[in-house]
Amino acid sequence: MQISNKYSHSEITLHTSKKDCWLVIHGKVYDVTTFLEDHPGGEDVLLHASASGDATQSFEDVGHSSAATSLMEGYLIGVVEGYNGGSGGAPKAREGGAMRARAMQERGPPSSNFLDYILPLFILAVAFGAWYYLTHYAHDKATY
Repeated sequence: MQISNKYSHSEITLHTSKKDCWLVIHGKVYDVTTFLEDHPGGEDVLLHASASGDATQSFEDVGHSSAATSLMEGYLIGVVEGYNGGSGGAPKAREGGAMRARAMQERGPPSSNFLDYILPLFILAVAFGAWYYLTHYAHDKATY
């Protein structure tokens, strides 16, 4: 979808109320006024994101589903004037995700050693032993 409307930052800042709410995510401008009541996180989340200027980081931090991302296209009204991020979204956000994935691969699976198994068993055995002693031997000594 080719959007030709370009909006300045000053124009976008005029649309931060319940009656007229625009969001900027990845350099794209979305009119989410009609979606405020339907947003799963509540309208305050969108209003706060709108007032902050650029909601890209907030949007990425939440980790929206692909369904939510595709739903956004219905609210797209234009792009931010002078935005240099390209049409494919925010490269920094994609690079951050790629860097996290690469770090997880380098780290490998979590390691486990013998103590990871034997220590819980030892604690369980001590607890059982204490219960058994208190139930059988301490009770018998108290009755004599």
